[in-house]
Amino acid sequence: VQLQASGGGLVQAGDSLRLSCAASGSIFSITVMGWYRQAPGKQRELVASITSGGYADYAVSLKGRFTISRDNAKNTVYLQMNSLKPEDTAVYYCNAKKIVPFMEYWGQGTQVTVSS
Repeated sequence: VQLQASGGGLVQAGDSLRLSCAASGSIFSITVMGWYRQAPGKQRELVASITSGGYADYAVSLKGRFTISRDNAKNTVYLQMNSLKPEDTAVYYCNAKKIVPFMEYWGQGTQVTVSS
């Protein structure tokens, strides 16, 4: 499975960005897709995930500002980020999981920088 993320960039506080991640290759039985982020000097953390059935889960601190969605026909997951804050600055990584057997895949990361 290959994951191609796009949509990052430099924005000002309060702006919005939409990240996209397209999956290709052996995508059969991908169950969960999601986004993680890693800020400098910090551990990678879950931002949001969504199952093939559309159930979404969010980091508590981000719920309400970020929205994850998925287009199964296009094998693409999106992350709509609104009201961005400087503390949202990080490299955002796309993630995909197969459950049986468990396999996990990562995209290359896309930089999001929010200036104050």
